Amino acid sequence: MSNQNSKNYFSSDFKLGILGGGQLGKMLLYETRKFDIQTKVLEASKDAPCRIACDEFIIGDLMNFDDVYNFGKKVDVLTIEIENVNLAALEKLEQEGLKVYPPTKTLKTIQNKAKQKLFYVDNDLPTAEFSRFAYASEIEDSIENGGLEFPFVWKAAQFGYDGQGVKVVRNFDDLKGLPEGECIAEEMVPFKNELAVIVVRNPSGEVVTYPVVEMEFHPEANQVEYVICPARIDAKVAAKATEIALKVSEKMKHIGILAVEMFQTKDDQILINEVAPRPHNSGHYSIEASYTNQFEQHIRAILDLPLGSTESKVAGIMVNLVGAEGYTGNVVYENMEDILKLEGVTPHIYGKKQTRPFRKMGHVTIVNKDIALARIIAQQVKETIKVISK
Repeated sequence: MSNQNSKNYFSSDFKLGILGGGQLGKMLLYETRKFDIQTKVLEASKDAPCRIACDEFIIGDLMNFDDVYNFGKKVDVLTIEIENVNLAALEKLEQEGLKVYPPTKTLKTIQNKAKQKLFYVDNDLPTAEFSRFAYASEIEDSIENGGLEFPFVWKAAQFGYDGQGVKVVRNFDDLKGLPEGECIAEEMVPFKNELAVIVVRNPSGEVVTYPVVEMEFHPEANQVEYVICPARIDAKVAAKATEIALKVSEKMKHIGILAVEMFQTKDDQILINEVAPRPHNSGHYSIEASYTNQFEQHIRAILDLPLGSTESKVAGIMVNLVGAEGYTGNVVYENMEDILKLEGVTPHIYGKKQTRPFRKMGHVTIVNKDIALARIIAQQVKETIKVISK
């Protein structure tokens, strides 16, 4: 066994640091509680979901060098639940010998979408054609000079989340009001399915993948409505998606979880959309449906423990609970009792007191031996529960 493995993480003075205090952190903390691993969380908002479940909750700015650096000096291993963190501080901590997972080099590639896309091109990984712009105002010139054609997908190079920072541009009017900074314009891919594969890697080099999942999107909000596991696709397509996800993981040398989102084109090619180096929405189903859920797996990976089985016990479908349009303020979950009556339904409420349109407030998992039946129940859940305000 490696030296690190002989370290006692459990019921000991070992401290795991998490940058970010949102719902992903909260779900990671369920697992550290299970293993009795001490945790410290750094987060700007005093009301964030993580405040109730960690050993120490520290208020600070994730983009501030000193806040991140000083936090890192007080922990033994540092991980993230959001990509937008101060990388210079992480680099310095790494140079001083702190284990930072995912490594800063991986985060540098992923944090900026233009860099991420160039990485795919450099490593012969299949992705949609794109152009990179230092300023959004350059896009218009490119269209007028025949370099770029409508429609395309505009993406901010940095700080997008939950469908923010992404816009389908069909005409000149759609360009109005785009943020000015660095961005990419990506070819619109006519696709049959959006798929995702979660790859997990530990420092010893052990690698596992979860089954391919399929994502059904909300047409307006550009957010996932349903995640379906296993994906209802041909075995050959699933094998190809898994192979590409493994290749991305190998080239990126990440540690922990890497969620690889992909398009299955009309002719069954697989193109990488983007990746996230942390637990991910596409893996939430695993809490109820898998032998080892993605959050436990992330903890195992960053502590260099043996990885668990990624197999599903049953089919799982996840429904995102997002704030209803037209409601902002103190949240109320309507018809909760009605969905609890349905078979195989488990709600997860993230603990955000304030709702606003399309804000991720929770999710519901539906498990069933029969995926078709799970999908029907998922639809009922979606139509029944309402996330509104007082």
